Amino acid sequence: MARSIWSGYINFGLVSVPVGLYSATEEHEVDFHQFQRGTSDRIRYKRVNERTGREVDYEKIVKGHDLGDGKYVIVEPEELDNIAPGKSRSLEISTFVDLDEIDPIYYQKSYYLGPKDADNKGSYALLRDALKKTNRAGIAKFVMRGKEYLATIRAQDKVLVLETMYFADEIRNPAEELDDLPARSSAGKQLSMAADLIEAMSGEWKPSAYTDTYTERVKDLVETKRKGKEVVFTEEEPEATTPTDLVSALRASVEAARSRRTSGATKKTTKKTSAKKSTAEKTTAKKTTAKKSTAKKSTAKKTSSRKKAA
Repeated sequence: MARSIWSGYINFGLVSVPVGLYSATEEHEVDFHQFQRGTSDRIRYKRVNERTGREVDYEKIVKGHDLGDGKYVIVEPEELDNIAPGKSRSLEISTFVDLDEIDPIYYQKSYYLGPKDADNKGSYALLRDALKKTNRAGIAKFVMRGKEYLATIRAQDKVLVLETMYFADEIRNPAEELDDLPARSSAGKQLSMAADLIEAMSGEWKPSAYTDTYTERVKDLVETKRKGKEVVFTEEEPEATTPTDLVSALRASVEAARSRRTSGATKKTTKKTSAKKSTAEKTTAKKTTAKKSTAKKSTAKKTSSRKKAA
């Protein structure tokens, strides 16, 4: 069983639920080291005193806040620990909100919350089921690894999921970050066609249908170079659709999407029909076999009776 990376209590009202925090996700990527080009010499980083040029042990390093003009406030690790909130290892829920009200931009990273005490699994299940029934998420704060986090606690199937979140002042204002954002679209026909395209391309959310193709390509690249073969790149970058081509591009896209949907629906219908035929054929075959078996038994009984009479 995986080890929890944090443990404490979910507190709401006067109820405390002992829980452990576990990683819910893992990234898959190809690891690379750094080398000097043309050699097999690894590049490594060292913690070096910029004045003396000497390497410094990690234990001798402290943090400093830059005040400007070459001035710093030096802070010891113990001082940061002493002012850290949540020393009681508490996930204190301050309020419950409707899940649909939370903008996904606030979500940061997902974790599983598991029951930490076998005697308190009932309280864990109670909170989980109540959240599921009300479609609510608990908003809480907690401290992990010397940092305070804002978090939501929600129910997903049999488990409670904790999502660390950004604070409001950590979300950048797009109006301040981006220039020349377009005004509301005024092209009624184009807007209608774009909406039609979205409808034609709509479907169910199936996470397993999406895979990391880039990582697969990186693996293929590494394997190709390992074998000493030449690497060939054929994919071209797309070009922006010009305003004059927009309507025709939308129309062609809608037709292609509808055609794919129709084709997919036909394939599903064909599969269902084939499955029904197969089932019907099996049922008919079983009935025929049963009838033959019954007829054979009946004939055998009649023959036996005749022999006895003789």
